Amino acid sequence: MANRQDVRAEALDSEQRTVSALYARLDVARARAEAALRAAHGSGGEPGTRQARVEREVTAAEQARRLAQLHAVERGLCFGRIDDAGGRTTYVGRIGLRDDGNESVLVDWRAPAARPFYVATAGDPGGLVRRRHLHLRQRRVVGLDDEVFDLERMSESDRRALVGEAALLAALRRGRTGRMGDVVATIQTEQDRVIRSGLQGALVVQGGPGTGKTVAALHRAAYLLYTHRDTLERRGVLVIGPNAMFLRYIGHVLPALGETQVVMATLGELFPGVRATAVDEPRTARVKGDARMAGVVAAAVRDRQRLPDGDLLVTAEGVTMRVPQAVCARLRERARAVRLPHNMARKLFVTELLKELARAEARAVEESLHLAELALEDPELAGSLDLEHDLDEVDLRLASRRLWSLEPVRRAIDALWPELTPQRLVGELLSSPATLRAVVPAGLDWAALVRPAGEPWTVGDVPLLDEAAELLGEDDSVRRAAAREAEAGEEELERYAREVLVTTGLLEEGIFQRAEMLAERHAGTGDGLSTAERAAADRTWAYGHVIVDEAQELSAMAWRTVMRRVPARSLTVVGDIAQTGSAAGARSWAQVLDPHLAGRWREERLLVNYRTPVEIMRVAADVLRSVAPDQEPPESVREGGTPPRAVRGGVARLRELVAAELDAVGDGRVGVIASEAWHPRVAALFPGDDLEAPVVALTVTQAKGLEFDAVVVADPAGILARSPMGGQDLYVAITRATRRLTVLHDGDLPPVLSGLVRE
Repeated sequence: MANRQDVRAEALDSEQRTVSALYARLDVARARAEAALRAAHGSGGEPGTRQARVEREVTAAEQARRLAQLHAVERGLCFGRIDDAGGRTTYVGRIGLRDDGNESVLVDWRAPAARPFYVATAGDPGGLVRRRHLHLRQRRVVGLDDEVFDLERMSESDRRALVGEAALLAALRRGRTGRMGDVVATIQTEQDRVIRSGLQGALVVQGGPGTGKTVAALHRAAYLLYTHRDTLERRGVLVIGPNAMFLRYIGHVLPALGETQVVMATLGELFPGVRATAVDEPRTARVKGDARMAGVVAAAVRDRQRLPDGDLLVTAEGVTMRVPQAVCARLRERARAVRLPHNMARKLFVTELLKELARAEARAVEESLHLAELALEDPELAGSLDLEHDLDEVDLRLASRRLWSLEPVRRAIDALWPELTPQRLVGELLSSPATLRAVVPAGLDWAALVRPAGEPWTVGDVPLLDEAAELLGEDDSVRRAAAREAEAGEEELERYAREVLVTTGLLEEGIFQRAEMLAERHAGTGDGLSTAERAAADRTWAYGHVIVDEAQELSAMAWRTVMRRVPARSLTVVGDIAQTGSAAGARSWAQVLDPHLAGRWREERLLVNYRTPVEIMRVAADVLRSVAPDQEPPESVREGGTPPRAVRGGVARLRELVAAELDAVGDGRVGVIASEAWHPRVAALFPGDDLEAPVVALTVTQAKGLEFDAVVVADPAGILARSPMGGQDLYVAITRATRRLTVLHDGDLPPVLSGLVRE
């Protein structure tokens, strides 16, 4: 036994020497990036020139990004080793590193050379003899786990040093930390298929609780950025999550995998300037999410393109101008016929109406002069006046400009075709029962949409705002003129950017492959913003790839919002139809995707539950069977040992129950998932939303995508009764636990939970 311990210690020492050398290379790379960054800030040739500014900004921005990437991979830099039948050993880590001779010493986990680490199985080892997992604490190797594929090809010393248990199960047994752990060291074959699936088209990742679909999708984002950096670094990747708490939970995963340039947002944050967190009642959510609401918003826009009740009468500077209603109608139809967004078509309507008002003003002046001359009994002089027809285009333009400066004229035109913002249009629509009655089609509950003016935006409002923005547009003539002027120098700037890449060595290092991207970034404003920063601030930004998590919750209107952001239709759609909790959510993937993709999407199913113990999944399966009998829960791969239980009592018992769960999980985390009715009182007992705290109180909506060592589900009957999707919500709540489950109820226990042990 002692001899085996000695061999193990020797193996640890050997791996420690390798890992220490790898960290030394990482330190060298950081020092070089820091030196390059300092040099960039202090250089730039002739001060004040555009070329100097571009050179400084290009070099500094890329070295800063490189430095951030190098810092992000500090924890667990190297986590694997593979030995093949040819005697070659390859170390796999979060980033690729080379020695001074430009030889690879650490392979990036996304590189093709690393794939055998993830896909090798006993039945198909792919030429591997052994796969070794390295467990690091800080920079120390503290554990090894070996999987042998060909024992005969191993040396005697290597055979004697084989140690550890399956790395996946070891990871699962560790307590939760309040942050999602990346699975880069324990990716399974079915997850690897998801991660390395091609960029083109839409991939649906359908997986039940605990199947690792979210973390696989995040690793997919890192893999795609690595494999298709030329495309995606130019356009960026957007990750849409169900709520802000979830985004905090997953926020460190991509930086830890070597990627920092990704936009993360909730649906409520996809409209710049709005950060909606409130959720509508199910009745309202169902109507707002209906695809027919796109027609409602379009009708609301047309409703604001109005005609006067009779002839248009405008009095300014003592002159009353009259434009016949028929003329106003003709101008409106002409402006609509150009099929431009409302605010851009308004420019045409205003221009033409001002000309009509100028002619009307001339007629009014002519008529007043005519009457005055008649009063002077000089009809021959009066008959010679023809001011209206004497106006040429120059006269009309000058008269229009003068009329537009008059407040009564602007007020009259705005009443017919106002310039609108999405916030104004949607806010006024939802606060006007009369308008809603007029524009909402039969079959939609218009009364469910009515709310007081000035109410905060809800998550369900964001797709309506986005739809309105598409239909309204903006008068961007000034901006487009500036863009044309800037474009004249773009070719020269692109050429210079390429020279910067070559002379600084960034092109050879692969940090940037395309000079056009640098030219685009620094053209015009020279603001030096990253792709992620520019994309997050631009509603019309076209991303190279979009990942939607908990995608089953998105309404038909929300999908319209998502699809606008990815015109190439390159998406990863992650979710579980069985967990749909929103009244406006998906009943099938075809229902929500076919209107946009017409069947051009593919599906990967994750069938193994790595997180939830068998004992808890039995209870969850009973719930699922009662609400979605056509859905199959994933198969759990481990047993938890502690039977899930039901305890009778009210909120007053929570402190006692939570204290017991904390004792049971040690350094783990406890989640209290309460019904909407109980949540305010539960949150008062356990305030705060820090997922790294020992205890956090959540609603089911807030808990989506999260996991805890122990879960207390409070008021299951209230969860079931909350909405028509209450059964799916209860299924979600139960499956957040990785070790222990307690259900607290103050009335009869719902029959679907009969599998719980009662206390």
